[in-house]
Amino acid sequence: MMQEIRPFTLAIPQAQLDDLHTRIDLARWPEKETVADWSQGTPLEALQDLIGYWRRGYDWRRCEGRLNALGQFKTVIDGLEIQFLHIRSPHTGAMPLIMTHGWPGSVIEFMGVIEGLTNPEDQAQAFDLVLPSLPGFGFSGKPTTTGWGVEKIGRTWGELMKRLGYDRWVAQGGDWGSAVTTAIGVQKVEGCAGIHLNMPIGRPLPEDLENPSPAELKALGALKFYQDWDSGYSTQQRTRPQTVGYGLVDSPVGLAGWIFEKMWAWTDNGGSPFDALSRDQILDNLMMYWLPATGASSARLYWESFGSFAPHDIELPVAVSAFPKEILPTPRKWAERNFKNLVHWGDMDKGGHFAAWEQPEAFVRELRTAFALMR
Repeated sequence: MMQEIRPFTLAIPQAQLDDLHTRIDLARWPEKETVADWSQGTPLEALQDLIGYWRRGYDWRRCEGRLNALGQFKTVIDGLEIQFLHIRSPHTGAMPLIMTHGWPGSVIEFMGVIEGLTNPEDQAQAFDLVLPSLPGFGFSGKPTTTGWGVEKIGRTWGELMKRLGYDRWVAQGGDWGSAVTTAIGVQKVEGCAGIHLNMPIGRPLPEDLENPSPAELKALGALKFYQDWDSGYSTQQRTRPQTVGYGLVDSPVGLAGWIFEKMWAWTDNGGSPFDALSRDQILDNLMMYWLPATGASSARLYWESFGSFAPHDIELPVAVSAFPKEILPTPRKWAERNFKNLVHWGDMDKGGHFAAWEQPEAFVRELRTAFALMR
């Protein structure tokens, strides 16, 4: 009975949406930043614009209906409830594919690629999609004990695919999804035939620093910038997730300010997050943190597994798509040391950290190309 997979329908009580509106109305705002850019964090004017739309123009029921129409399910694995979308392709011979989101993302990142992957017009390779919410994220359960790091999550995804009747499948991920998917590859989780990453993790060797190539210089510069200016959120979440969690769970404005900044910093844009993502896309994703109150539980993954963002040797087939505005780019030279069977490397001309979200058509093409090599 514990292995039962049951349909899950989102039906957020209106009282919960009314509470959100009340909290926005009662928000206490800080003064404006003393700079004319995003260098001190989310600017007051930009956040008030987003929050104003959240309060008066945004329609959660549209997003709720879309998720329900796609097909949502829950199952209990190792005592924890896992919520996931399962979208079967209408085409015979579709390849089963599990895709994992990261922070501060959710399954919302994949909304623009579902149709292209499951039901391609040109009869190209199609996929059966499994899109789980990470433990402590979205409407999955929140771990009540330690131990739910990326290695365990990778094994859990293997059990999920097995329960769905898939004995041979492939996996994809970026951000935490990259760490989970890498863990699947390292552990050779039963059934996995290969993986695709849009944020592979690699590190330089001392000799790389003596005469670095342009790609290595870019990667080293990005790593230094991340450490100096962009990693405050991760330091807080990997050391004191509970402390930051109180504000993220209690205040919609605080949660939005914390996450919205990454939509600016991590997308390929011309100065505004809205160059890459719409207000509705950003707020659909934000609701996946606000409604289930996952500000603390999602942050705990950093406490559990931040050390897992490290190079690991993988013998399974690996494919990589490298997007130019990735926050921590890895040159192919570094990746090849660990990926013993690198079957595809795609250098993309635009796009940032949220690959599927920002560049859905290019993402779909890359996955078709990559996984065709793993059939």
